[in-house]
Amino acid sequence: QVQLVESGGGLVQPGGSLRLSCVASGSIASINNMGWYRQSAGNPREFIASVSSSGITIYVNSVKGRFTVSRDNAKNTVYLQMNSLKPEDTAVYYCVTLPDLSCWGQGTQVTVSS
Repeated sequence: QVQLVESGGGLVQPGGSLRLSCVASGSIASINNMGWYRQSAGNPREFIASVSSSGITIYVNSVKGRFTVSRDNAKNTVYLQMNSLKPEDTAVYYCVTLPDLSCWGQGTQVTVSS
């Protein structure tokens, strides 16, 4: 199993952008799918995006057109570019291996507020 470490969260105003990174302790080249989940206060974790080893991406409807997930296998890193952020995007964002959900990062806090 790999260890995952997220970074890039912070406080941003509505309409702003953030880029999250998830660095793995080992190679992710053999991991078919990598994904991002988020959890806001009082709610369960929800899937928001994934990227396959061949570059196929999937998004939840609420982030389509605003978020872009990508991966760089050479750097063992998965990214989540978040644009046009809204207050309802406020959450802790987690990187995870899919589909088994066996490896999770510690999460990074994203707060969208004016």
